[in-house]
Amino acid sequence: MKLLLMLLTGAVLLVSSLSVTSVSLWHSALNLFPFFSSPQTEKPEWCKPLPRPEYKSLQRVLPDDPWFEVYKVAPGVFAIYEPLQAEEVISYLIVGTKQAVVFDTGMGISDIHKVTTKLTSRPVVVLNSHTHDDHVGGNWQFPFIFGMDTDFTRKNAKGSREDAQAEIAPDQICGELPKGFNPKTYATKAWRISHFIHDGFTVNLGGRKLEVLSTPGHTPDSIALLDRANGLLFTGDTYYPAPIWLFRPETDLDAYLNSVKRLAALTPELKLVLGAHNIPVAEPSVLPRLVTAIQAVRSGKVPPQKSEGGKTLYTIDGITFLLKTGAAGAN
Repeated sequence: MKLLLMLLTGAVLLVSSLSVTSVSLWHSALNLFPFFSSPQTEKPEWCKPLPRPEYKSLQRVLPDDPWFEVYKVAPGVFAIYEPLQAEEVISYLIVGTKQAVVFDTGMGISDIHKVTTKLTSRPVVVLNSHTHDDHVGGNWQFPFIFGMDTDFTRKNAKGSREDAQAEIAPDQICGELPKGFNPKTYATKAWRISHFIHDGFTVNLGGRKLEVLSTPGHTPDSIALLDRANGLLFTGDTYYPAPIWLFRPETDLDAYLNSVKRLAALTPELKLVLGAHNIPVAEPSVLPRLVTAIQAVRSGKVPPQKSEGGKTLYTIDGITFLLKTGAAGAN
């Protein structure tokens, strides 16, 4: 005990004699030892510009939820946004007269099932734009889940801990985590696929039909949802207005290009494009630009902006891609 007191006293004296620069280094060192660390007070850089100005034009509902922000973006369509986590995931509740679809279930950090029950009393089925952990976190809460018939989907339905833990590092969170949430046990829970689906599958919600469009590239099981009658296209991670991740091992750039060409061909029919991160609505004219942009990057015509950790950032015409370093200009 005397030795411990001596060590602690020495540490206090040491800190009192450090320069301002050294104190900063000392705090960095303390972060390596959680029994000395203090709560983070500085906001991460990514969240300082929030809230995004585009949300001012949208109708917000359920304003009292501490984790989700919910916006009505079209008749019977609600964007369920998670602004306090770095990926700013957006899930969608799409409501018909007989049932509803929740297109993705977010991080699983808070209770998205509770949110959907406040928005509709109709039965809800889950469809995932793809099965990365930030889009399936709440799947386990729902009894009916339609999944693409791929090995990638089956594997991810088993849940994940390592990827989930990375999502709640201090630099990934902007604000307070929900009460009752335990970061130490956080994982994407396993979920059960009720019915396997394929390209062309149609969900009839009553007064509204959703067509499943297979859009592999970002992942093998990526899909878009087309509400043809209302001119709405839900693109998942194939398009969203932030750096589009195309660097993971499961990414197929050839398949991605074919998928965005397929979506771009729908442009004349569309009124809104609804992506899965950052901002929920975009003009359909972005889709042909997306095709041109990824073609230019892949052909080596776009200079890299930044490379780090085996990933390289490219931007052209307001569209940004994050590719595995060396992937651009390979064809």
